[in-house]
Amino acid sequence: MKVLQYLKILLYPISLLYGLVMWIRNRLYDAGTLTAVSFDLPTIAVGNLSVGGTGKTPHVEYLIRLLKDHFVVATLSRGYNRRSRGYLLADENSTAAHLGDEPMQFHQKFPDISVSVGEERMLAIPQLLGEKPDTQVVLLDDAFQHRSIKPGLNILITEYNRPFTRDHVVPFGRLREGRKGYERANCIIVSKCPSDLTETRKQVLRDEIAPLPHQRLFFTCLQYGALYDMFTQEPVTVSPEATLLLVCGIARPAPLVQHLKEHYNEVFLLPFPDHYYYSNNDLEKVSKELKDLPGTQKLVVTTEKDAVRLHLLQPRLQELGLQIAVMPVEISFLSGEGNSFNNYIFDYMQGWGGYIRT
Repeated sequence: MKVLQYLKILLYPISLLYGLVMWIRNRLYDAGTLTAVSFDLPTIAVGNLSVGGTGKTPHVEYLIRLLKDHFVVATLSRGYNRRSRGYLLADENSTAAHLGDEPMQFHQKFPDISVSVGEERMLAIPQLLGEKPDTQVVLLDDAFQHRSIKPGLNILITEYNRPFTRDHVVPFGRLREGRKGYERANCIIVSKCPSDLTETRKQVLRDEIAPLPHQRLFFTCLQYGALYDMFTQEPVTVSPEATLLLVCGIARPAPLVQHLKEHYNEVFLLPFPDHYYYSNNDLEKVSKELKDLPGTQKLVVTTEKDAVRLHLLQPRLQELGLQIAVMPVEISFLSGEGNSFNNYIFDYMQGWGGYIRT
């Protein structure tokens, strides 16, 4: 413990220096010295102040579901940890290696929208609109710090168990910039809340976050769906007495582990780094771990984000005879706030001439 305390003390000056650099950068954008580009169509950015684990992806998916039946929707992501460069528009040949895991997940789940990636989003949006000129709204995934674009609506996600108000700048903490960055948000969502969160506790968080007069504050929880087969997409029936091996490379697996433990006899976690690309050796390890687990009914479970990366090794998975069940996750707004949030988004869309809800 003392070693960790000393290490944190050593990291603190680095955090101060990094925080100062980010503060100067933000002031330059605020002053107009560095230019932020806006576009002549609705753009909604979804991001966070921390380095990950806030549940951003299911919130983007919520927006896709909300908007896609009323507007022509496109998403634009950086494509973190993909094995390609530059701007790409997803097509039938795309994989997680081309797009990154989260964009590939969007592409698989919502084939009727345009999914694109590009490191330089200021350049990628014109390319996207050139290929998809009918686009009516662009969802900017993980773009809160990408200040070269000025989105029409900025949504900030912060986690219930570790809100930005109690965190510090990396590497001492997990924030990508100082806490005051929250002031750029139009809307703040506290994610991964307990489903039975009380009004008293919500008020404590409201007082702690202290949203500005123009900011809306909402609370969401995770909702896990039914397991389905990674290859066939068919539902997987699992006895509560089963033993599960959770294989995942995500920033914060704890909520999923807790959910599984509430529904199944035994759950074992085999963790990998966030956005990790699995190898054949990893699959051998998974197969061995599964065989060594107790119980007669045993199953490998993973997340949707991991599944798109595991798909890259489909031939080896089939050789090993590994059945993998996927656990989908969505978000739900607490206290009946869903309609209020939906109306908030539609009001923003209707503020654009010609964008009329159908």
